[in-house]
Amino acid sequence: MIEAGRERANGRDPLAPIRAANPARPFVVAQLGQSLDGRIATITGESRYINRAAALDHLHRMRASVDAVVVGAGTIAADDPLLTVRRVGGRSPARVVIDPSGRLGADKRWLARDGVARYLVSTSEKAPAGAELIRLPATDGALAPADIVAALFARGLRRLLIEGGAQTISRFIDAGQIDRLHLMVAPVIIGSGKTGLDLAPIAALSSALRPRVETFSLGDGEILFDCDLRERLEPDQ
Repeated sequence: MIEAGRERANGRDPLAPIRAANPARPFVVAQLGQSLDGRIATITGESRYINRAAALDHLHRMRASVDAVVVGAGTIAADDPLLTVRRVGGRSPARVVIDPSGRLGADKRWLARDGVARYLVSTSEKAPAGAELIRLPATDGALAPADIVAALFARGLRRLLIEGGAQTISRFIDAGQIDRLHLMVAPVIIGSGKTGLDLAPIAALSSALRPRVETFSLGDGEILFDCDLRERLEPDQ
């Protein structure tokens, strides 16, 4: 178990903006781990573990700093994560799964009865035992990120961590719902396989996102890029 603040660089803590977020509005942070060449999995889908222990420690610190961790149904189906705080001190956040069609079964570990609140965001009419249903309308089979954030905020879940997968994170960024992105880059080159963010195409670099970025060394050669998506640089800076 690591101590809080280990990742400080020049007195800065990458989690400080999350903890200091204005409680009067939602604050949404996303995280993505990838290789040096922007891969999040091999061509066979293997992704454990591109990022090593230091990045996992940081992820668990992030979980301990938010009210809820949010993942898509694909992440649950592929990885069956616990979504708890185990590697650091602190409390585990509420667990939220976005499953528009209600395709997941009731045998996944996010539903563990451990005293942590569980929410299913879906268009279906019922949730698995132990989870509260948040029923939202869908457009073309997809739930609007803004509607999800608003529904969770209404339930007192103000600080949200969008943990995965990459498609879910990309949709939230495209919808303008992410305040900060923590991109963790591992010192490995995979060369082929699944890429990370897949955003709406742009025609000119002037339309590219240019967030203000701070970097932190996490250890194990892992580098964290803390991207402030609400404070952007002009192209000529």
